Amino acid sequence: MSNVVVIGSQWGDEGKGKIVDWLSARADVVCRFQGGHNAGHTLVIDGVTYKLSLLPSGVVRQGKTSIIGNGVVIDPWALMEEIERVTAAGVDIGPHNLMVAENAVLILPVHRAVDMAREAARGAKKIGTTGRGIGPAYEDKVARRAIRVCDLMDPASLEDRVDELLIHHNALLTGLGEETFERAALMKELEAISVKLAPYAGVVWKELEKIRHENKRVLFEGAQGVMLDVDHGTYPFVTSSNTVPGQAASGTGVGPRSVGYVLGITKAYTTRVGSGPFPSELTDAIGEKLGERGREFGVVTGRKRRCGWFDAALVRQSVKVAGMDGIAFTKLDVLDGFDELKICTGYEIDGRTYDYLPASTGLQARAKPIYETMEGWSESTFGARSWADLPATAIKYIRRVEELIEAPVALLSTSPEREDTILVRDPFEG
Repeated sequence: MSNVVVIGSQWGDEGKGKIVDWLSARADVVCRFQGGHNAGHTLVIDGVTYKLSLLPSGVVRQGKTSIIGNGVVIDPWALMEEIERVTAAGVDIGPHNLMVAENAVLILPVHRAVDMAREAARGAKKIGTTGRGIGPAYEDKVARRAIRVCDLMDPASLEDRVDELLIHHNALLTGLGEETFERAALMKELEAISVKLAPYAGVVWKELEKIRHENKRVLFEGAQGVMLDVDHGTYPFVTSSNTVPGQAASGTGVGPRSVGYVLGITKAYTTRVGSGPFPSELTDAIGEKLGERGREFGVVTGRKRRCGWFDAALVRQSVKVAGMDGIAFTKLDVLDGFDELKICTGYEIDGRTYDYLPASTGLQARAKPIYETMEGWSESTFGARSWADLPATAIKYIRRVEELIEAPVALLSTSPEREDTILVRDPFEG
């Protein structure tokens, strides 16, 4: 048996929530290891839609333990609101089945203010952040001035930490012409939320070590995608954390060999939210059709996603960087009815051919897709649960994708519903 880490292989929004929920039936524990409430995972279960941001997707399954690791930055107010909202929908959530790492960094109101103020100041050069304070919180973590979950339970030192944090951020807000924050008001908010958060706080690394000795299966749930990784993505149009599988270890407190099988969630076409390079983007009627059929709007922000043909060169790069053992191929049904399909196999930049997307921002911006054309299919793949239910041309498309990205399809998702999934190889069996 093996643990499994689930990551996105593109720019996020690949359908990780549904796949994690499906896999969680085979797991004992589901653990988030990076990102914050800028993540958006949609689950459709028995016709009921659940939209999660901070909570691990396995939380909707009874009898599972959910963990938010130290690599996640946590807005405690957003977390409490999400717990209340999901609980109201009939899901059992409490300290008995949800643990939050005591050493996880907190997102405070001042982080949100700084995030939005800086993005506004960038004007046309904005990165496209969600404005939720994720980046500033990670910056504070690296600068060693962050406030962590455990700090809320230590009032004696909390005031000093708040003072240090506000000295930095208030100076920045003043320079941007924005309102500053008062220590007393912030302390009052922190004292109130600490009472609600304290029951969930725990020593995650120790809990995971106990789980390892009990031979239980852990599903590590990533957010965003490899191409949004702060090191390996399309910098600076990236998120503020590492989204690759190695972060599953450091973001929870386990050894790298505990991560196990690496499953890359991969959409049958390509989408992106916000600014940044997108070589295979379609701004024509086909792009609009993909967006409409795929319901491509951000779960967190509601922003319309940019859409384009499948970029095999990009995914192949993610496969190599992340060491993916296999992929879960999602939203194949969105391609139903297209007479022909195109796959990006590489790029032409300044007269030179590349089989990967270079790190240079300038080169990325000038990258033009090199396409391979394939025959489409008219039959529906929606809801298919076996290979026999798929058109021959759809299977041909899948096989060609496997060849180009140099990784096998382990799972195939044909609708948002939990059971509309074709299992090729169980990741938990390694």
